Amino acid sequence: MFFATDVNTVSHGIQLAVAPVFLLTAVSGMIGTVAGRLGRIIDRARVVEERIEAAPAADSMTVSYKELAALRLRGRLANLCIALLTFCAMLIGLTIVALFLGETTESQIYRLATLFFLAGIICFLLALLGFLTETVLATRILNFGKSRGH
Repeated sequence: MFFATDVNTVSHGIQLAVAPVFLLTAVSGMIGTVAGRLGRIIDRARVVEERIEAAPAADSMTVSYKELAALRLRGRLANLCIALLTFCAMLIGLTIVALFLGETTESQIYRLATLFFLAGIICFLLALLGFLTETVLATRILNFGKSRGH
């Protein structure tokens, strides 16, 4: 494998490789947001579990069990989002490596870089869809001061 020694070629390779870094910034922000939501889901689930454990056996806890089931689903969606975002970040990282190597060596791996990038974008879009689904589920359980019967 031949590595380019031309400064212009290396500089152009760095410029190509830096562009996807902006997507990595968005991905890291999304991971932080989803991880924060997952933490809140876990905290709420602990409160509901404590309420269930503290209640006498004769009390009806169907509302608490339903809320716990909804929290479990939301937690799974948040975990899925984090997994998709992490995979997206890895694919974007591989895109950067492929772009840089394609520019600075004789390797023609631009098609591979394209596949990595598109797969990363698909993972990002799926994670956004999962995030949207989780937030919709979170707001569906709210009653905004209305009684549950209305």
